[in-house]
Amino acid sequence: MIRRTAALICLLAAAFPAAALAQPKVTLLPGVTYEKGVQFTPHGAVAIHVITAPKPGGLYAFGPAIARNTVVGGKERVTEIQRDVSTQATVAGINGDLYNWNDSHPTGIYMEGGVLKHPPSAGRSSIGVDSTGLLHVDRVKFFGTWKGTGQRRPLNGLNQAPANGQVVLFTPAWGTATPRVANAAEVVLQPFPATAPNVDLTGPVTAIATGGGTAIPPDGAVLMAVGTMAPKLQAEAPVGTAIASRMILQPTWTGVTDALGGGPVLVRNGKAVFRSLEDFTSDQISPRNPRAGVGQTADGRILLVAVDGRQPGYSVGMSTFELAQTLVRLGAVTASAVDSGGSVTVAFDGQLLNRPSDPGGERPVKEALLVKYFGVYAPPPTQGLVTATSASRGEELTYKIVRPSTVTATLASPDGTSNILESEAAKQPGVYKFGWSTFDVEGTWRFDVLAVDDQGGQSTFQRTFQYDLTLSNLRVPRTAKQKQGLAVKFTLSRAARVALRVETKLGTIVKTLPAAQLPAGEGTLRWDGKITGKTRAFPGAYVARVLATSEVGKMDLSAPFTLRK
Repeated sequence: MIRRTAALICLLAAAFPAAALAQPKVTLLPGVTYEKGVQFTPHGAVAIHVITAPKPGGLYAFGPAIARNTVVGGKERVTEIQRDVSTQATVAGINGDLYNWNDSHPTGIYMEGGVLKHPPSAGRSSIGVDSTGLLHVDRVKFFGTWKGTGQRRPLNGLNQAPANGQVVLFTPAWGTATPRVANAAEVVLQPFPATAPNVDLTGPVTAIATGGGTAIPPDGAVLMAVGTMAPKLQAEAPVGTAIASRMILQPTWTGVTDALGGGPVLVRNGKAVFRSLEDFTSDQISPRNPRAGVGQTADGRILLVAVDGRQPGYSVGMSTFELAQTLVRLGAVTASAVDSGGSVTVAFDGQLLNRPSDPGGERPVKEALLVKYFGVYAPPPTQGLVTATSASRGEELTYKIVRPSTVTATLASPDGTSNILESEAAKQPGVYKFGWSTFDVEGTWRFDVLAVDDQGGQSTFQRTFQYDLTLSNLRVPRTAKQKQGLAVKFTLSRAARVALRVETKLGTIVKTLPAAQLPAGEGTLRWDGKITGKTRAFPGAYVARVLATSEVGKMDLSAPFTLRK
């Protein structure tokens, strides 16, 4: 549905005013919009997708989600990650950070709900969101310590395979068991607190093991030592010992509750960053490729931007610096890139919005970066336009809530009559549907839903559809000859201003004929097969769309045809 309604909008009109296609934004959620722009540059066309959301807080949250809810254990497409969390929130977002091709673990920080699950990459930017909704883009380092019966010793990592001479802590975020490492020493800590950064964490040793493959308790952790550190762990952490550990971030990122890896930094203090000096090669940042990034405006709004690429004729992509300039034009004062290339994905509530560059389509990734909305959501009605031929199918109206709520739902007809579908009904989280087939008044019908959740949050959502009998009985020949053009016939139930538009199968407008005022009855519009002047359209598959504007409103009907020589 989003693809049918999503509009093309020019995001860079200031730079290329003559080469841009522009139409209105699409509202995905209250205050959350989506826009797609096509910019024509000397290098080729560039398709740009932008999701804009309010500053996080209240009914809105912003942060990462991880595939299969574990640091390792496989990848998922962004649309699949969104479906995984769809019962908890309605979401829109893009792909997340780079990941390891072998075991899928993130290459940078991962923190969710104040719990650190994977450490940052010191050579690249990390992206964090604090409890006030402020976006942070910083180079963050990780330091750790652990202490048993001996001195305080280095903790080298969290939920990552240890190298020789290292000590690493494994939590349930890693998976069900530690990796198998020959001659490794392990101690099981149970219970063990959630791994919040920059605080002391203590848990008792309840078991010891060697060689890895040890089960990680759901309420505990496993400390693993390799090489020269293995005998030290065994000596200083016998069963019954309280192990104290601390995971330190520098800077401390006080108040940051959610984070993921990223980079390079794109915008700092409202200015595009040309050279970030981060741990990326020139091949990663300089070529025009699919790109994605996140930014925040001065008033706190979140910007999620993605650029399609590697598809000549559709979109050639951008360099990292060009993406930075785009975010500045959109008003970002802070911004960072995330993973680029075939990983670049834009989706809403499990529905793909962009055209990923991989031949197989959307690529499985490890993380997604999501705007989450906890209010009531109503998908578009099954029929945006109910006509004489489709009225018998009826209209299906749907709403979704993710928290226990009291819901009132009404359907207002064009004459102002309010039809009550739900009145202050106590509802558990879920999806609720209504069928409606009584269409007695032509015009715009409005579906309104009001929900008050168990936390006192009030939200509303509104959808409209049109019942219009003005235009019917559209007849378009299956084939038309290039030199003879096309004759389109239809029936009008009332006087209307009518226009014929010829489009490609993908919706690109080829020709729009001037509108004509026609009386009720049979009507005909003709296209001579020309685009401009003496230039004829190329043979191929097209769509004829008739648009009618009457006292009831605007409507259109369409049908395909093939243009032949």
